[in-house]
Amino acid sequence: MAGTSDPSNLFQQGANYQEMLDKGISLSGEDQEFFIAGRLARISRRVDRQPRRILDFGCGNGLTSRHLLKTFPEAEVVGVDTAEEAIAYANQKFGGPQARFLDMQRLGEQGTFDLCYVNGVFHHIPPARRLAAAQSILRALEPGGRLAFCENNPWNPGTRMVMKRIPFDRDAITLTIPESRQLLEEAGFSDSSEWWSMFFFPKFLSFLRGFEQPLERSPLGAQYCVLARK
Repeated sequence: MAGTSDPSNLFQQGANYQEMLDKGISLSGEDQEFFIAGRLARISRRVDRQPRRILDFGCGNGLTSRHLLKTFPEAEVVGVDTAEEAIAYANQKFGGPQARFLDMQRLGEQGTFDLCYVNGVFHHIPPARRLAAAQSILRALEPGGRLAFCENNPWNPGTRMVMKRIPFDRDAITLTIPESRQLLEEAGFSDSSEWWSMFFFPKFLSFLRGFEQPLERSPLGAQYCVLARK
């Protein structure tokens, strides 16, 4: 997914996208795949059943979909996005029997899913359109399906520094944990009480990462995830 003013313009910047993202997260000393793997490891410990079909909402270039298949190797992953170039790249690079990538407008044609993963998408969606986006996810889930709703945490100073370094994130309107939970409740999710923070320490403080699990219920990590249920 892309910038607040035009949901398709982020990935139309081509190779510059990855360069801009890397410049921002380099403050942490880690790369994009470190954060993807960290999010999915935490989610996989909490889902109460292994998903058969996974929706990667705002899939971008498809990299996370590849990691979703590593985490849930028996699943089928369908990625949707608004950017044509991102979808084309994802299909070429990561498409296959278990992964395919489509325009967001085709989401309603894809049946239902056990799990939806969304990361860093909603702060690029104008606030007036967020409820409709969340409701589209709700419709795509089967009864009892789960939504892993991950976002950048505006209460974390490091997060704000990173976002200021990324051109497509500078004008983003972030969501706090209470705002995300309220959004999902208004969209019709039956339970959004389970949430956790993550990524408290940069690489140069990696010796402290053993303390991150006890800190998960502190709303101060660089990112957070709300695990909601249909």
